[in-house]
Amino acid sequence: MDFQIRHAVTENVKGDGPEQFRETIQDAISRGDEHLLPGLGVLLEKWWQNTSEEEHSKFTEALAKAFQH
Repeated sequence: MDFQIRHAVTENVKGDGPEQFRETIQDAISRGDEHLLPGLGVLLEKWWQNTSEEEHSKFTEALAKAFQH
């Protein structure tokens, strides 16, 4: 992923609250535009870097279940 994308996304959401993040994520998903996927990846990367191993396990378990269908 291009560093400029990380920087742009970070600057765009800096200071956002939980509801704004929810809206950003829901909007990106509902649009279905593939060019928005790197931005969601930046959000995931930041979340991953700032959460515990327990949260990582819960998340990866949920992903595994979601992709079993």
